[in-house]
Amino acid sequence: MNIALWIAAGLLAVVALTGGVSKTFVPRAKLAATSGGEWTGERGDGFVKTLGVLELLAAAGLILPAALGIAPVLVPVTAVCWVLLMIGAMITHLRHGEAKFVALNLTYLAIAVFIAWGRA
Repeated sequence: MNIALWIAAGLLAVVALTGGVSKTFVPRAKLAATSGGEWTGERGDGFVKTLGVLELLAAAGLILPAALGIAPVLVPVTAVCWVLLMIGAMITHLRHGEAKFVALNLTYLAIAVFIAWGRA
C-alpha cells in the first residue's frame, strides 16, 4: 500500500509541478492559445500566477513532508487542497465545454482522494 501511495503522490506531484511551472512562468497569452488553457485569457495575470504558485507548493507538499519525516500530516492536507483545486478546474472546463479536461481533472481528483485517505 505504501508503494502505491508513493507512486500516486509522485504522479500527482509531477502533474502539479508541470502545471505550476507553466502557469507561473509561461506568459498568459501563450497559455490562452493552448488547448485547455483558453480560460487563462479570461483571467488576470495575478490569478493565473497565483494558481501556478499553489500548484508548485502542492508538488512539494505531496512529497517532501513524507520523504523528510517532517510534519507528514501535510501530505493528506495537501491532497485535500488538491481535491478542492480540481473541483474548481472541473467547473472551469465544464463552462468551456472541455469534457476531456473535466475527465482528466476527475482522475487527478481521484488520485488525490486516494492519497488523502491513505496518508491520513
